[in-house]
Amino acid sequence: MIMQYSWLIPLIPVLCFTIVGFLGSKMGKKTHYGGYLVILGTAASFILSLLVTLEYTGFIGAGNYYPDAYEEHIDWFTVGNFTLTFGFYIDILACLMMLFASFISTMIFTYSLGYMGGYEDEYQLKRQRRYFAEVALFLTGMLGLAVSSTLLEMFIFWEIMGLCSYLLIGFWSFNHPEGDDKADNAASAAKKAFLVTRMGDVCLMGGLFILFFAMNGHLEYTYVFNVDNLAAAYSANPGLMTLASLLVFGGVIGKSAQFPLLDWLPDAMAGPTTVSALIHAATMVKAGVYLVARAYPLFLLDPNVMLVVAVIGGVTAFFAATMAMNNMNIKKVLAYSTLSQLGYMFLSLGAGGYLMASAISVEGGHIVIENIAEFTAGALGYSAGCLHMVNHAFFKALLFLCSGSVIHANGTEDMRLMGGLHSKMPKTSITMLIGCLSIAGFPFFAGFFSKDLVLDVVFELFDGNINNTGLIFALLWFLGIVTAFMTAFYMFRLWFMTFKGEYRGHHCHGESPATMTVPLMILSIFAFAAGFIVVFGWEHVFTFSQVGAAANGDAISYFLVGGAGKVFEISLDPVIELFKTWKTYVTIVLVLVAIALAYLMYAKKSINPGRFNKNGKSALYRTISNRYYFPELYNQISWKLGYDVAKGVEFFDRQVIDGTVNGLSSAVVGGGDLMSKAQDGNLHTYASVVVGGIVFLFIVVLVLFGQFGGLF
Repeated sequence: MIMQYSWLIPLIPVLCFTIVGFLGSKMGKKTHYGGYLVILGTAASFILSLLVTLEYTGFIGAGNYYPDAYEEHIDWFTVGNFTLTFGFYIDILACLMMLFASFISTMIFTYSLGYMGGYEDEYQLKRQRRYFAEVALFLTGMLGLAVSSTLLEMFIFWEIMGLCSYLLIGFWSFNHPEGDDKADNAASAAKKAFLVTRMGDVCLMGGLFILFFAMNGHLEYTYVFNVDNLAAAYSANPGLMTLASLLVFGGVIGKSAQFPLLDWLPDAMAGPTTVSALIHAATMVKAGVYLVARAYPLFLLDPNVMLVVAVIGGVTAFFAATMAMNNMNIKKVLAYSTLSQLGYMFLSLGAGGYLMASAISVEGGHIVIENIAEFTAGALGYSAGCLHMVNHAFFKALLFLCSGSVIHANGTEDMRLMGGLHSKMPKTSITMLIGCLSIAGFPFFAGFFSKDLVLDVVFELFDGNINNTGLIFALLWFLGIVTAFMTAFYMFRLWFMTFKGEYRGHHCHGESPATMTVPLMILSIFAFAAGFIVVFGWEHVFTFSQVGAAANGDAISYFLVGGAGKVFEISLDPVIELFKTWKTYVTIVLVLVAIALAYLMYAKKSINPGRFNKNGKSALYRTISNRYYFPELYNQISWKLGYDVAKGVEFFDRQVIDGTVNGLSSAVVGGGDLMSKAQDGNLHTYASVVVGGIVFLFIVVLVLFGQFGGLF
């Protein structure tokens, strides 16, 4: 059985990290051997992930484990009655995460051979070894997160990714190719990413502590996400469980850069472009989406928690898209697009979850379904969110690697110094066009299917006015529609400014080497075709089956399990259904209008962009260009808060700690001085002390006997 070796999936890249990181110096100038080793290890993890998925879903092997999860664990250590376990947990969500993380990482690492190569001096060769070692550890964190069987195990790998993001974002902190200013910027961006994500991690840790005590010392998925255990804990203390859910989501906000902790991700572009691709497509920011999907049963206990998830997602999607509209840095445009697309995922998960949570209730320590139709319809939001996570991984990896190819050839990230590169870099141009069409939601490209499913779910909640939230979801749907328009506009603005018109740069080295262009071509295939997974029965992958007579309100035993029958069943019904609704045609028209507008403004140049922003002087333009002044606000808050905390710490240190220590020492010295005066060698002094003591004791005796009766 292959699944019992699932623990090897994260172990292989960590072995590569160990070998390259600690033994890489033995390779001398053949540092590309370390890159080859990491690529082979990552490819091995992908092949093993694929085999595990095929066995889990019944395509190979003797059995079909789907929809039940496959789990193995060992006892890590035991203290009294508490036993901490460590193992792996395989279900369809884990399989998807393993597959796309390992596959995309293989493409990125192969691309890195060309992007990070070409150095001869020993210092740069050493940095190259460090790069491949750190990205291998980064992938270990994501794969370990995907197969974790407990929340504590998940948190360990979560923190590994946080450490690696700090190291890789700050990779150019020393000897940056473009000078010391860029090096300082990289160091600052790394610290910012580390500190901001730590704020979210503190929330996550608080949520895990609450769950640990609420779940009687258990953090295993099979226990924590068991609906009977959740119902019992929620019945005992609903407010505490809601707080735990919100704190866990606070960790997600930090890791996935959602409002209000979104400012670190654009600055993280200071690292190598391959690192940006890894963070945005295969690791790091996707970890937050994965955690919400994994902890979905917990979030479903309170509809208001799901409403918070949806609102945060919708607001982030919109505001991030506006910030991408006028940015001139090719990597930062893609960074804002990641924020926006992550917002879509949380909007979908939150909207679908709100519909499901409103359809259930906790009664007598059990969860019952009160409206099976709403519960089933809400499951589409979960499916759409997970599908968009997978689709986004492919087209975002493609887009970042294409931008890296352009930067590699032109030596700049400024789109104003590009233009006319289609003839010079045709492979990069065409593959990036495919990525732009996909993220824009152009019909039949990957992003089209998942984006429209997301908007459909939100519209259903607006139309149904569940719990009088119709107005909220109407606003979220409107924000989603406008975001779809802006996404198509700013992505084709990027493509036209980069590849059309006259070349505005200084020198272009031409098309990138095959090590860089071959991964682009492979990823472009998936950026187009990944959405067709709906044709192969995506609704069977993430449906919600009810055990027993669930329709009559009996307790369900699973939230996240597969539908009855085959896992994959070829059907065009999902595609046909999309084209039956007017909402799909609204988004298609908006996308086409946005592309046409971008063409007229930045390719044909028949419309002057300055007309809309008063040549950069409008208040709205300045506000968006300054990121709604979020950085300044955060700096003021952090400075004021930091100053107040520092003053408080100083007071506590000087008055309490120093005061206690100094007071004790003064008391000891004073007591010693007093005692020394009594030991002055004078006989009269000694006699006076003795007589005084006798008199004092006599008075005490008189008082006690007078109080309690006695001789007198």
